[in-house]
Amino acid sequence: MNKGKILVTGGTGYIGSHTVVELIEQGYEPVIIDNLSNSSIEVVDRIAAITGKKPAFEQVEMCNYAEVNRFLSANKDIKAVIHFAAVLFVDDSVKRPLFYYENNLLSTINLLKGMTENGIPALVFSSSCTVYGNPDTLPVTENAPIKPAMSPYGNTKKMCEEIIQDTIKASTLKGIALRYFNPIGAHKSALIGEFQHGVPTHLIPYITETAIGKRSVLNIFGDDYATRDGSCVRDYIHVVDLAKAHIKAVERLLTSTNEKNYDVFNLGSGNGQTVFEIITAFEKATALKINYKVAPRRPGDVEAVYADTTKANTELGWKTEISLEEMLRSAWVWEQRLNETA
Repeated sequence: MNKGKILVTGGTGYIGSHTVVELIEQGYEPVIIDNLSNSSIEVVDRIAAITGKKPAFEQVEMCNYAEVNRFLSANKDIKAVIHFAAVLFVDDSVKRPLFYYENNLLSTINLLKGMTENGIPALVFSSSCTVYGNPDTLPVTENAPIKPAMSPYGNTKKMCEEIIQDTIKASTLKGIALRYFNPIGAHKSALIGEFQHGVPTHLIPYITETAIGKRSVLNIFGDDYATRDGSCVRDYIHVVDLAKAHIKAVERLLTSTNEKNYDVFNLGSGNGQTVFEIITAFEKATALKINYKVAPRRPGDVEAVYADTTKANTELGWKTEISLEEMLRSAWVWEQRLNETA
């Protein structure tokens, strides 16, 4: 059964590719556009190997409105868009703020303009818990105040949410922003997962690359935060659990069960782990030892943030299913697979 065509921008990326798999398995027809700046066309074949169906793919530069509009005007039967396409590294955004503002804002503006001009009615936006900055209280609910961003990357997510909300007010568009906490892990097939060029900026790839010997030591950026062991606290969620939430959000928009034209949901496990706790959990899950050292704090890092997921659990009908141990083990299997094919 074909439930309809869903456009996935950035669909060859980490979260995008896992979401495309879930869409196919739930009976949708995903169509991917991506500029392949931080991903590989091989992912399309890997999705096909997992699902038995090869999703349609077109290379599109979303910062070019002519390309976006040409694609959307030729695909007006798209029922909804899931918008992942963005550059996403906190520390890199501190070094290259204009690149992040240009890419993340312009691609979103071009998409919204194209959607409204071509009558595509629904948008699920890939947002981030970075919009909460250093929150006043934990866990964080969707009603927590939006704080000044700790990084240009975080600020682009905040600004994109505002742009989307204003566009919805002025049009017939409907939208949901999903505020992710920290996605980790890989598909059980080990055919798709997280890949970062150079030294990883995300903790789990940094751990797995250290474990396999690609990195000699794992740097822990700060042990003097006001947390239980001095390291930063984050809320980790398996990427497949996260992907499934996007299907719930699409269905909510397509069935008009959302009470408002624009809504937001936190997506996390609801638990906060420190960096040291994650290292210990990884060592337990894999029976490996990680060589690490404490390094200075990184600009843009938030001290502690983890989600209150009550709203997503009750209104979206979604909850996490995969344990932290399973998340970390899947990341390690993926790392081993990458090492075999390198």
